[in-house]
Amino acid sequence: MSNSSDVTKPEKHKFMLFVSGMSVKSGHAIENLRIICDKYLAGNFELEIIDISRDTEQAVIHQIVAIPTLIKIGPAPRRIILGDLSDREKVLQILNLREQI
Repeated sequence: MSNSSDVTKPEKHKFMLFVSGMSVKSGHAIENLRIICDKYLAGNFELEIIDISRDTEQAVIHQIVAIPTLIKIGPAPRRIILGDLSDREKVLQILNLREQI
């Protein structure tokens, strides 16, 4: 039997952020995404950071052509954003987080 609080819990947001080493843009993307997730998703997210300089296979699997690249896996729809995620309004709109503010 499931707990009734599970019914109202929203689906966890799942993200994959592809970066390359410790480049300035990659660092900014990580920082900007963490700020957005902490502020708008309050712990209701999973973030996997993949360094393609160490894990080239993941870059091939996900067809990564630019760095940094953010892929929102869930909830649907799937979204992809390129760049350092510094335009917060645009990122929130693309990730469908505007209505949660």
